[in-house]
Amino acid sequence: MIVTQPKLFKSTLSLVSNFFWPRRKGMKFLPYGMICTIAVFGQIYLCRAETTLGKIERAGTLVIGTRTDSPPFAFVNKNNEWVGFSIELVEKTILPVISKKVNKSVKVDRKESTPQTRIPLLTSNAVDLIADTMTDTQSRRESVDFSLTFFVTGAQFLVKTTAGNPIRFYLRHKGIQSTAGKRIAVQQGSTSARILRERVPNAKLLEFPDQRAAFQALAQGQVEAYTSDGVQLAGLKAKAPSPKDWDVVGEFYSYEPYGMAMRKNDSDFRHVVNVALMDAISSGKYFELYDKWFGPKSEVPYPLSPEVKRFLQMEVVPK
Repeated sequence: MIVTQPKLFKSTLSLVSNFFWPRRKGMKFLPYGMICTIAVFGQIYLCRAETTLGKIERAGTLVIGTRTDSPPFAFVNKNNEWVGFSIELVEKTILPVISKKVNKSVKVDRKESTPQTRIPLLTSNAVDLIADTMTDTQSRRESVDFSLTFFVTGAQFLVKTTAGNPIRFYLRHKGIQSTAGKRIAVQQGSTSARILRERVPNAKLLEFPDQRAAFQALAQGQVEAYTSDGVQLAGLKAKAPSPKDWDVVGEFYSYEPYGMAMRKNDSDFRHVVNVALMDAISSGKYFELYDKWFGPKSEVPYPLSPEVKRFLQMEVVPK
């Protein structure tokens, strides 16, 4: 359904009518229906022309799409608080830069996103920024733009630690080819699902809408392993009722650079987000937040390798 603003529609129609309506005898003119069509599409163009920063300035709100089940990036904790590394990275580093840019105080509003909903949420203007665990890929860049990489991981497997569990042994020692003929849980729309399907075509992949459903299927024995980004699996293990019952195994079989996604062709907004991330990395604020959520005293210890730290630092360009 197209929702129009009567005054804007009327003025647009009047403008088009004055331009095309006959002024002299014998002058050709456009049919009225075509004028209406031009007016409607002209209004749609005007509505779509609003930039993300303009939308944020007008509403006083940055709307982010994020997860509810991906600790420690974005999840609902035991106090029913929606928290996480990705959320805090936005609130503590990106939001202040946006507020300064639009010259007003801006708040953050959160909406739940999943691998299958996040791009539609962006393209429909329901959210301004995806801040969760979205891998920057060439195919996704056809639909959305990405910020600088703010996290790097790779796909692994979550399995039960039950004594004698064969797939645990094989994944540890023989790699992903061990999944041939096995029932493996994957998330719909995930890069790990696509890559595993390409590399092991005869693996029996069962798709689930989110982490929670995939983990439940594994716990109930519907599948033999669940594959996703290693850091997310570590988060699921840490938050499980009995973490010792689970093991994250296998070498990385994919490269997963996380970026924050936004609508295409909005260079001003992308620049603001990137400047904020570069400032956070160069000032050390990023690494403080990383230590809070992934450090040795956190619930999901996930050491930052020297190589990844150097990679992040090399993304920072001179002012």
